[in-house]
Amino acid sequence: MEVQVARIGKPHGIRGEVTVQLFTDAPEDRFEPGAIFRAEPATLGPLTISGARWNKDILILGFDGYADRNAAETLRGAKLFIDSDEAEDDDDDAWYEHELVGLEARVGSDVVGKVSGLRTLEVQDLLIVETSAGHETLVPFVNEIVPEVNVAGGYVLLTPPAGLFELNLPGSNQAGPDDGEVSDLDDDAPAAGASAPADSATDAAASTEGSGR
Repeated sequence: MEVQVARIGKPHGIRGEVTVQLFTDAPEDRFEPGAIFRAEPATLGPLTISGARWNKDILILGFDGYADRNAAETLRGAKLFIDSDEAEDDDDDAWYEHELVGLEARVGSDVVGKVSGLRTLEVQDLLIVETSAGHETLVPFVNEIVPEVNVAGGYVLLTPPAGLFELNLPGSNQAGPDDGEVSDLDDDAPAAGASAPADSATDAAASTEGSGR
């Protein structure tokens, strides 16, 4: 199965480089010179990395055949994919979104909802759990709060801080799921922000989007 590992943002500089939004826990392993990705839209064809470097916490990539800013602009918004069956990942606790979506979310023996998505952030990821009442709750994907992921058993086990599942209910005056997000690397598209692991239920919900812990 193919999984998305990045989305190309805006051009960076004048030499054909671009910023990227990451959807992988192992960018140093994925984005090396010579690595080839399937691109979407398909008209771009396979894209081969010619160079990779970090600008603070932003990954900057160059691709073969894209030597200037105008060429790089044609890549804006493109998605990069790899085959998850062939990809090697040294982190045994890394999970892709397609593996998590649909798993029951359990607190003890109680089923409180299902995993409906994953937000990948630079510091920590967030499980999106749709509760039995139809509301979405953002759960920090860290060992202290998600101590077990059992794909074969069809569930994730949660130990949420008190009040976490009430924060985003209608009428709540707490931060909603979009509060605290920062703008995407791309100027005209929304994207995930990042924050440190939360010490309280309110902070946990405000730290707002893999695939790993």
